[in-house]
Amino acid sequence: MIAAIVVTVVAWASAFVVIRATGAHFGGGALALGRLLVGSVVLGVVVLLGRRWVRPTGREWLQLAAFGLCWFGAYNVGLNIAEQTLDAGTTAMLVGVGPVLIALGAGLFLGEGLPRWLGIGAAVAFAGVILIGVASGVRVGSGAGILWCLLAALTYATGVLFQKVLLRRLPAAQVTWLGCTIGAVACLPFAGQLIGEAATAPAGALLGVAYLGAIPTALAFSTWAYALTRMPAGQLGVTTYIVPSLTILLALAFFREVPPLLAIAGGVVCLVGVALSRRRPRPA
Repeated sequence: MIAAIVVTVVAWASAFVVIRATGAHFGGGALALGRLLVGSVVLGVVVLLGRRWVRPTGREWLQLAAFGLCWFGAYNVGLNIAEQTLDAGTTAMLVGVGPVLIALGAGLFLGEGLPRWLGIGAAVAFAGVILIGVASGVRVGSGAGILWCLLAALTYATGVLFQKVLLRRLPAAQVTWLGCTIGAVACLPFAGQLIGEAATAPAGALLGVAYLGAIPTALAFSTWAYALTRMPAGQLGVTTYIVPSLTILLALAFFREVPPLLAIAGGVVCLVGVALSRRRPRPA
């Protein structure tokens, strides 16, 4: 399970870097559609080879629709647009609201409760994300970008809660593929924009879209679903606080951006928060 979490956070951290690199050539909706189409094809092959299909009930179809529309559809569009108008630190800080919402939602609606160390770890990790955002230059006046980022965080948390419920009975690969496909269908209004921009985009940008669909979407969402079936949603959500720290390291490697000292400190605080969230109370 640890390996699945590592693959997930590394792949999602790389997505921030690739979105930044390809965002100059694709609009937010078009990039989301291209990514989801690639992801749906790859995940469809996985489901076909697995040959395990559980027929969803009517209630589960509604939950699948909410899962796909929220996390795959709205989240990807909101995140892409936000990264075009906000700096990376601000984006990481605002999306960092998501794991806190997951922990609270899982406690309220899924009966997971809010263990003391999970709450402490989430608070510490969120403080680390704030440090990263401040170090990267938070621009409070970027109203539209902030709203898109908060929408991404809210839909991310909502999607995870629906996914956790679905995974109680349905196979992880099936849930992930259906969610990705539903998200792609929701983004079809951007098809014309995607075709037009793909015709003029350089090969590197097209490869970036393919990478986003195959690795951060198909692979990472599959490893996330695997881990989500084996641990509480709130606890797993807190582990994603590692993503901003990894994003800084990847940006340093690919864009030669040296992170501020305060951002490095924020990354360390995030790691401490994740470690605290995994502590267990001592037996009486």
